[in-house]
Amino acid sequence: MTSLLEVRDATKRFGGIVANEGVSLSVREGEIVGLIGPNGSGKTTLFNSIVGHHALDAGSIRFGGREITELRVPQIARLGLLRTFQQTRVFRGMTGIENMLASAPPEGTGLAVMFGRSQPREAARADDLLQFVGLYEKRHLRAGELSFGQQKLLEFAMALMRSPRMLLLDEPTAGINPTLINNLVDRLQRANAELGITLLVIEHNMPVIMRLARRLYCLAHGKILAEGAPEQVQRDPRVLEAYLGAA
Repeated sequence: MTSLLEVRDATKRFGGIVANEGVSLSVREGEIVGLIGPNGSGKTTLFNSIVGHHALDAGSIRFGGREITELRVPQIARLGLLRTFQQTRVFRGMTGIENMLASAPPEGTGLAVMFGRSQPREAARADDLLQFVGLYEKRHLRAGELSFGQQKLLEFAMALMRSPRMLLLDEPTAGINPTLINNLVDRLQRANAELGITLLVIEHNMPVIMRLARRLYCLAHGKILAEGAPEQVQRDPRVLEAYLGAA
């Protein structure tokens, strides 16, 4: 497997605060990789830099062998690199199917695109993906009527609507009813195995990330502390001190 995403010596400052300092990581095509670390360690900032929300102060980012450090969010998204957020970003007043169609990449030109008229194949794909995440029966409910966990599943399906090569998932199970966590984890594994989507996942739920990821990175104080197999990283004394505290 070749590296799909390569981050090298990434540094990001906000005034006098260093959020990321010399961060390097790589994710191979087809992998599920976890990113763990205490709150405030710079994980979300790193995600924002990777997808073009923040410009790096130093370092480089490559995706699919292409330098993307200077590209902005829409350009990076068109290459197939997308992210989800800790707090869901769905259109609460729109139905599930409307959210899906609004997420479809625009095709063609003219009035159909201007007024957002969906093509039959887009509608069929939206139905298939809602079935994939288990929301097909709720497709005509407004997103605001769904539970928080169901909204996360909808946001995941909306990202899949754009056929990404890679997804960055920011705490996908946070705030979800435990009953839905296994459902979401199963969908993530199936997206990886069946749809070929590479995943980089920020997660605080250790049983979840141990189940999902083949490799882990631990970030603390804006720097990578450890990298390796989940069992190895979990036992690393530096990780225990930084992530779990004195206990």
